[in-house]
Amino acid sequence: MKHDAAVTSACFSPDGRVALTASADKTARLWDAASGKPVGEPMKHDATVTSARFSPDGRLALTASADKTARLWDVASGKAKAAPMKHDGEVTSAQFSPDGRRLVAASADNTARLWSVAGEPIGEPMRHEGKVNLAQFSPDGMLVVTASADKTARLWDAASGKAIGEPMRHDDEVLSARFSPDGQRVVTASSDTARVWNVANHQTAPKPGSAAR
Repeated sequence: MKHDAAVTSACFSPDGRVALTASADKTARLWDAASGKPVGEPMKHDATVTSARFSPDGRLALTASADKTARLWDVASGKAKAAPMKHDGEVTSAQFSPDGRRLVAASADNTARLWSVAGEPIGEPMRHEGKVNLAQFSPDGMLVVTASADKTARLWDAASGKAIGEPMRHDDEVLSARFSPDGQRVVTASSDTARVWNVANHQTAPKPGSAAR
């Protein structure tokens, strides 16, 4: 499945029949997963597409781009839906909530933002002191975790965008942060190390057989 420049991300649709790719050639594309043939027209941005994801029902695609926008697309037609969701810097990632009714976009403008699927902002920006590399909803959709170049990951209320508790600190840039399937822990990846944290107290999870820190 070929683009005209580097492919930055790839994922399957929920039913596994279609693949979605994002590329530095300023497009995202849909492909038949069995044959590898393109489906429909490219979804175009004005700069590198940094990530592309399907909605939980597979009907929408969400793209993030260095052109400072995230965009929603109708998978059946390949046409844009709603107005672009604009940031003041490169949008590094964008993902759907588990119920598909909200989105979260992370940006080099030092914020992550919550949006409705109509393209309307929800609550206040979630602010870091450096580029936000990734933002993800918890499995129940109640929380958001962000990973930032300011050497922290943070938890936020997914309804209001307000910070919860203290930052999870590393000694270098935090590149990624993900919830466990039960939502009780977060794993962070940094230029210094990877760490597992308990969501309840934001402290590192104990090793088996040891006391919690």
